[in-house]
Amino acid sequence: MSYLEEDLIQLSSLQHFAFCKRQCALIHIEMVWDENLLTVEGRVMHENVDSTRTESRGDVKIQYGLPIRSLKLGLIGKADVVEFHKKGTMWLPYPVEYKHGGPKKNLCDKIQLCAQAICLEEMMSLEIKNGALFYGKIRKRIEVVFDDFLRNETEKMAKEVRALIENGVTPPAEYSPKCNQCSLFNLCLPSKSQKVLNYIKRMTENE
Repeated sequence: MSYLEEDLIQLSSLQHFAFCKRQCALIHIEMVWDENLLTVEGRVMHENVDSTRTESRGDVKIQYGLPIRSLKLGLIGKADVVEFHKKGTMWLPYPVEYKHGGPKKNLCDKIQLCAQAICLEEMMSLEIKNGALFYGKIRKRIEVVFDDFLRNETEKMAKEVRALIENGVTPPAEYSPKCNQCSLFNLCLPSKSQKVLNYIKRMTENE
């Protein structure tokens, strides 16, 4: 299946979906956004690399803020940094995604990077085997291999995000410790929403 240009959704929605389906819906369905210290610091980091410029360092050319898209996945967005490494007569792309915090236990960052790689592969008609995630908290790159498992998870999530957005229904709030780090906490109010739901449930059970 191939999507039309006008039907593409933001690649960043994968990251939001992996963190919280409700957050993804608030941002990409209800168009709600707010910032906290973490998102401001992350935005500043991205602004430092996301400036649509090119550098050359020997056998490596570096493209910042590169627009990318995949008609196969139905995604459009921008890559923080794509390094092009010279191999013989070819310049092979190596995507690098910058993150303000530290490495995560789940696959959300790797899926976002893999989606970027799939976009580049489709645009350039070649295969990309790996890329890297740079974490500001540890000031270190971690290499990511785009194996079959990660590619399948990326395609699966792209379909799930699209289904959520096309459905147009925002999931109910469910509080968890990660909510305290979300910039939309005061708009989402998960703790209060959960209390209301629990109250309704108790009243229903007592009837």
